[in-house]
Amino acid sequence: NPFQIEAALAYGGPKLPAEEIVRLFRFANRAPLVYQQSACAMTHSVMNTAWKSYGVQQSKGALPAGPVLIVVHIASAWVPFTSESKEAIAHYPEIIKEIKLALQDCGRQLNRFIRRGAKAKEEAKKRSYIEQYIPHIGVALKEILALSEKEEDRVVDTLRDTLEKSRTF
Repeated sequence: NPFQIEAALAYGGPKLPAEEIVRLFRFANRAPLVYQQSACAMTHSVMNTAWKSYGVQQSKGALPAGPVLIVVHIASAWVPFTSESKEAIAHYPEIIKEIKLALQDCGRQLNRFIRRGAKAKEEAKKRSYIEQYIPHIGVALKEILALSEKEEDRVVDTLRDTLEKSRTF
């Protein structure tokens, strides 16, 4: 019986606390699975994914912790539930493997997003340091090269333009 796994992550935001365990939303054929989260193959796959390598904290044998929402959906003509109550997905190796692969793909994109944000923050920090010292460099060049006030202003403007044109350090 063929099946399709869909996974999504939502990261950050003011309503997602950074220290709490992630919220996991489980769906089967577009219907939410509300009960028996710990008995579900989706939860098992999320817990067995190495989230630390994607920039999200995780204790061993537990759901990851951070400002993340995880959504996992299985679509199939025959969804293998654990019981007639349709509250959890059965632990079939093929399903667990595909859920884990989908989560790993989302994790790689999340890691790329987190690293890009950290890099931009570091770049802004370096840029602010340089901007802080540009006027002092202009004064020093004025004294060393005996420049006029107009030439000093031109040098400072040139340094600021050069800083704006460069994107990375």
